[in-house]
Amino acid sequence: MLEHKAIGLADATITDEGIITGYASLFGQRDDGGDTVVRGAFTKTLAIRAGRPMPMLREHEPRDVIGVWTDYTEDDRGLRVKGQLALDVQDGREAHGLIKMGALDGLSIGYKTLRFERDGEGRRLTEVRLFETSIVTFPMLGTARIDSVKAAEMTANEIEERLTRGAGLSRTVARALMRSGLPAIQAKRDAGDGAVNRMAHAVLSDLKAINRS
Repeated sequence: MLEHKAIGLADATITDEGIITGYASLFGQRDDGGDTVVRGAFTKTLAIRAGRPMPMLREHEPRDVIGVWTDYTEDDRGLRVKGQLALDVQDGREAHGLIKMGALDGLSIGYKTLRFERDGEGRRLTEVRLFETSIVTFPMLGTARIDSVKAAEMTANEIEERLTRGAGLSRTVARALMRSGLPAIQAKRDAGDGAVNRMAHAVLSDLKAINRS
């Protein structure tokens, strides 16, 4: 299962032509799960990609490709990225408008941890494999974190917001679904069921697809 970390778009820029530049990950900032990405963690994965474009997704959803990331660079601060929204397709134009108005206000990487070191507070990630970078909602401003796309770890309010804003359901329907299924999901999560995150993400993706059909 991929891990996710989000960061706000406060330092990012977007042009009328849909070009986005900013940081997808910051070094040295510990997230809520106790992980810290250190400088050099992306060096090998970027070398393997050798400048090839990487998909720009919305909310880590593989079916929602909204553009491509053309440049990834590690500097002293973090992983700096540059990409192009696909303004010739509807999803790309929609994302462009939402970013400009502040409704989509974060970047989040999808990655797998390959090497890490333990310290007194958590893990120091020394090597990760980068798979994609997404435009997301609900980032924690100013710091990286485990992204709220891990729906089984959300609060009830966050889940409700994701169902209404992300899947497009009414609040009445979202709350009905939560009353029926949320307690069971949370119970399995608390029991250490590792499949819960995958299940919750899959359910959200299916709801989005149904609502669009």
